[in-house]
Amino acid sequence: MWGKVKRRYWNINLPEMMEAGVHFGHGTKKWNPRMAPYISAKRKGIHITNLTITARFLSEACDLVFDAASRGKSFLIVGTKNKAADSVASAAIKARCHYVNKKWLGGMLTNWSTTETRLHKFRDLRAEQNMGKLNRLPKRDAAMLKRKLSALQSYLGGIKYMTGLPDIVIIVDQEKEYMALQECAILGIPTICLIDTNCNPDLADISIPANDDAIASIRLILNKLVFAICEGRYSYIGNR
Repeated sequence: MWGKVKRRYWNINLPEMMEAGVHFGHGTKKWNPRMAPYISAKRKGIHITNLTITARFLSEACDLVFDAASRGKSFLIVGTKNKAADSVASAAIKARCHYVNKKWLGGMLTNWSTTETRLHKFRDLRAEQNMGKLNRLPKRDAAMLKRKLSALQSYLGGIKYMTGLPDIVIIVDQEKEYMALQECAILGIPTICLIDTNCNPDLADISIPANDDAIASIRLILNKLVFAICEGRYSYIGNR
């Protein structure tokens, strides 16, 4: 879906990435040899990512999400590990994207009809709670439904307004979110993936080599992508 995309300037600079620790990879014993072209050095048993390459791929990803957002496309941001969860939710809300930051439910995309059913149930329960209906039920029934609502909120809260499959999926930590990546591949949904030195850069449509363990690194990468999405959305609104 990418096509030819105009290159833009996104103010991605090496000192900023260095300060956020984007360049720190995993230990040299825990790496994927396919990442060799993206590694510039080894220091104290740790691989160091080549930030010049990171900047190039991040800039390319920003160009692409800007272009997609300017055409009204939808985005899903996925990152469920503890260090990424808050940043994923914050970034997605800012850019009006869907997100999953607690747990990826198997078949969330490939079995979309089941996901839709869960979302309808979630919306119905939320509506009943907002209208006070749950409080009028017997205590045992109300407690059971409230627990169910809490679980649905945790797993589906970030996609509660999603009415169909996303056009682009942004993934934080390829290893952790491998199931989501596989579902996107099966469905042909383009992916942008933040990858550390233990990942396979060939699995995503665009792989951004970066530290996926440091909160500052995750936040910086997401902020750049979100800024580009927001700029694209403004362009889309202006052209309507």
